[in-house]
Amino acid sequence: MSHAENELTTQPECWIRAADLAVRHKDALASPGERVAVVGCGTSFFMAQAVAALREGAGLGETDAFAASEFPAARSYDRVIALTRSGTTTEVLDLLARLRGGVRTTAITADPETPVMRAADDLVVLDFADEQSVVQTRFATTALTLLRAHLGLHTEQAVADARTALAEPLPAGLVECSQFTFLGKGWTNGLAQEAALKMREASLSWTEAYPAMEYRHGPISISTDTTATWMFGEAPAGLAEEVRATGALWIEGALDPLAELVRAQRLAVAVAAHRNLDPDRPRHLRRSIVLDTP
Repeated sequence: MSHAENELTTQPECWIRAADLAVRHKDALASPGERVAVVGCGTSFFMAQAVAALREGAGLGETDAFAASEFPAARSYDRVIALTRSGTTTEVLDLLARLRGGVRTTAITADPETPVMRAADDLVVLDFADEQSVVQTRFATTALTLLRAHLGLHTEQAVADARTALAEPLPAGLVECSQFTFLGKGWTNGLAQEAALKMREASLSWTEAYPAMEYRHGPISISTDTTATWMFGEAPAGLAEEVRATGALWIEGALDPLAELVRAQRLAVAVAAHRNLDPDRPRHLRRSIVLDTP
């Protein structure tokens, strides 16, 4: 069993622990009404997109998400929350250094024994969700669960659905597909992007992700009987029928969207195995991007 496969199976237990931690760290995770930016790189950026949409959609305050390298220096916030599994990512550390003394910052990390411990004003450590695999699975979803719980949006059903996602077989014929498209709406757009990234990283698959209503505006043209389209959350009316008419395999997201991401992680590992690839060691990638800077 790969590290990635082993780690993704522990997510229900990690989510329970993260939800319990949310109360303890409530002061570090932004108060209602604060103007907040959530930042990260790679997987953490997509989780930032999801939580930003959740928080603003819940009416708790203006919330933006940025790749750490694209943070707008001229924009003001009450708090910046940085997601970083390793605590060593160059772009995140550089941003936190620039913000010090001007805006309150919080880092959510898996490893406190790293530079991020000194770079952020507040620290939330999810060391129980750390990973050996280069490919992120449980840290990303656990960090998002922590923030969902802080927003009052986490439910026991999400954990139950994650267990279902781990137990049920993947849809027949899905592993053999040649192309995968993931669709989202609102906060699940970030999850769709993350699912596509997992497929690219672990299995070198041709994958794309779009807001669901955008799929008709061009991307549907690649759909054939060897492709799959996977919806995170409720699909727009008529879209499933249009996709099936192309011959493509349509996957309906019936579970909590975060649990659907667990299913997509399983797919990435399964496709990697089908193609004799090592999902723990994606080509050209490493656990943390640490750049040489002047």
